[in-house]
Amino acid sequence: MTRRQLLSPLDREIARLAVPALGALVAEPLFLLTDTALVGHLGEVALGGLSIASTVLQTLIGLLIFLAYATTPAVARRLGAGDRAGAVTAGIDGMWLALGLGAVITAVGIPTAPLVVGAFGTEAPVAEAAITYYSLSLWGVPAMLVVIAASGLLRGLQDTRTTLVVAGIGFAANAVLNALLIYGAGLGIAGSALGTVIAQWAMALVYAVLAVRAARPVGARLRPGLSGVSAAALGGGWLFLRTLSLRASFVATTAAAAALGVIELATMQVAMTVFLAAAFALDALAIAGQAMIGHGIGAADVPRVVAITRRLVRSGLLAGLALGLLLALASPLLGVVFTSDPVVREALTVASLLTAAALPLAGYVFVLDGVLIGAGDGRYLALAGVVNLGVYLLALWPAVAFAPDDPRLAVAGLWIALGVGMLGARAVTLGLRARGTAWIPIGQSEADIRLS
Repeated sequence: MTRRQLLSPLDREIARLAVPALGALVAEPLFLLTDTALVGHLGEVALGGLSIASTVLQTLIGLLIFLAYATTPAVARRLGAGDRAGAVTAGIDGMWLALGLGAVITAVGIPTAPLVVGAFGTEAPVAEAAITYYSLSLWGVPAMLVVIAASGLLRGLQDTRTTLVVAGIGFAANAVLNALLIYGAGLGIAGSALGTVIAQWAMALVYAVLAVRAARPVGARLRPGLSGVSAAALGGGWLFLRTLSLRASFVATTAAAAALGVIELATMQVAMTVFLAAAFALDALAIAGQAMIGHGIGAADVPRVVAITRRLVRSGLLAGLALGLLLALASPLLGVVFTSDPVVREALTVASLLTAAALPLAGYVFVLDGVLIGAGDGRYLALAGVVNLGVYLLALWPAVAFAPDDPRLAVAGLWIALGVGMLGARAVTLGLRARGTAWIPIGQSEADIRLS
């Protein structure tokens, strides 16, 4: 293999987009980690309330990530076609959609907060803390959704560095504000929520300024356009269904582990956390894929789209292999870090080794997911997601129904079901779709792509 085959200009372009995207992805969960660390010193009641409230909030935000995933390729396609004004307009329409959805969530969420928290069946003091944090945090949801959509705008414009800078500054501001409001002002868990809300709105304001600065030189429309916002909602609807099927898979995994017992549940909690942490690196490649594939399709350059796909798949496999090797080497130490229970430690070592083995396949899956999102193939991804979920549930059933008594073997059964039933099914459906060039919508209008 020649040096040219090992390294190409496309690899450098992938790295230029993926590395800053990874930094921004890592910065986002740091908001929650900061809140957890600061609130943790208030006692177990406050920490329990934060756990419940953050679970609901993270689920909401996770389901609405389509605001970025739909915006990125829409912007990139127009940019590739030489229509920068249309590209910026598409991104701004996505931001307006995000603001509207956020306003609805806030308006509905605040009066229903006691009902949502009450569904967890926790003790009254913990429920009170959860309601306080959740109700206040809802005021920041419109801002956070605008940030997500604006990130899609900048990624579509082939700029991931700015999102990294904004995320980094936002994280730092969040940490300072939380410390001041929780302890300096004596507001407790309410101070944590307020600090995060202020940081979120500050980030949204920064992105609004950046959007205006991008729009004015090219004459892009700033006000919301009904057709543009409707188009963003239509394109995002399929991606919402795709994301919903993925979330359902993770919920099913947790439910299956809980049915097996406390040891299995504790082990899978740690193992899934490690797996999702590794997924951040792979998601960065998927984000690069969304931007680059969308741009190539907009430029009607089929050979470039095919070449980008091949290099991304190669990068995903190599990144998954590298992460898998690191995890395999670290697997004996994870139990020491996360638990003092000897049985959980043994089961976790098994789960970690199986996770490591699955990461190259995960790299392949995540990258192709990003490629097809970049191609605007949301309808296929949504319908395939439903099929994949069904396959995974079928694979998960025997892992629970015929689970052995040994927790190590029971956990191994769950991870094999995950690798074969979820990752394997996604690899097949995505791989079949990305074969050849029929999936590349060259010559189709934006309306055709949204409906495909």
